[in-house]
Amino acid sequence: MITSEEIRNQMLGASEVSPQIMNLIHDQRLLQIWVPKKYGGLGFRLNQGLQILFDWSKIDGSLGWMLTLCSGANFFSRNLKPEIATALFSNSKTCFGGSGMIGGTAEKQNDGTFIINGLWHFATGAPHLSHFTLNAKLTEKGIPLLDKFGSEIIRSFVISKNKVEIIPNWKSMGMKATGTFSFKVENVEVSEEYSFVYDDFFTDDVLDKIPFRIFADLTLLVNYLGMAAHFSEEAVKIRPNLDLKLFNKMISEHLEKSFQFADEIEMSLKNFETLSSQKQAEIHSFATDLVEKLSHQILEIYFQLGIKATHTDSTIYQVFCDYFTATQHSNFRREFGEECFNE
Repeated sequence: MITSEEIRNQMLGASEVSPQIMNLIHDQRLLQIWVPKKYGGLGFRLNQGLQILFDWSKIDGSLGWMLTLCSGANFFSRNLKPEIATALFSNSKTCFGGSGMIGGTAEKQNDGTFIINGLWHFATGAPHLSHFTLNAKLTEKGIPLLDKFGSEIIRSFVISKNKVEIIPNWKSMGMKATGTFSFKVENVEVSEEYSFVYDDFFTDDVLDKIPFRIFADLTLLVNYLGMAAHFSEEAVKIRPNLDLKLFNKMISEHLEKSFQFADEIEMSLKNFETLSSQKQAEIHSFATDLVEKLSHQILEIYFQLGIKATHTDSTIYQVFCDYFTATQHSNFRREFGEECFNE
């Protein structure tokens, strides 16, 4: 059994996740933490999954991020017809991933199938995916289809990896082993059964009722906390006398608060209560403010570490780059004082 330290050593300077680590992930079905048990997944409760994501982000930022985004995409198993989800997730290596952007079109055919064309960016875990998810505008004879309000209809699709062209174009300073690439689809026919709508569920579970923004907030937040905890460990290795008690306390207290939010959300939804807009705003504000605090603290610590922390082959430099690359995700990024939710 490969240890956490061995995984860290393998991930240092890596441009991709090794087959050995991926086999461990598949064996433990860690990409299927949100997939219902009836489909073969782990069917974890929210706080259980958050703990897993924190632990792996603390081991390595790229690994935690890949697990978070890919397991998050596998959440869409709940949006597929049960017979399709059962067939797909009977395989422990089934892994969805893709892009939230609207990057192409789905031309409706007379037989009810769709022809997909387009280009999508930022598909995390692309080399390890079995299926790509994408959002496309529905068209018929080249004309956009409109809903009753006159808006273009957007549908999500699941496409097998052998019908997708991966474009390895990730150039950021960090998260280098996440496999976050663009992908292109050309004239691929997809059955209506492999399309879905985010808010339409074929399962009946508490997780189905969690607003997607809150699910994204909490699952991403534990990544930042995990990377911050790893950064703290590496900082003390360079400067053993550095007092990081308050920083570590902040991490542990806010992690616990995240778990409390998860429990509170599930309890409310179990009792058939709706999650108020005020509570959603409270959680999002908590997460956004925390990422900002962590970022300032990490910079303050980094200034005290000296030239060793700038060595490009060092662990702490990799953690630093991973963390600040992750902060550019749209979920918690502020622009001109406003919160930005979309790329």
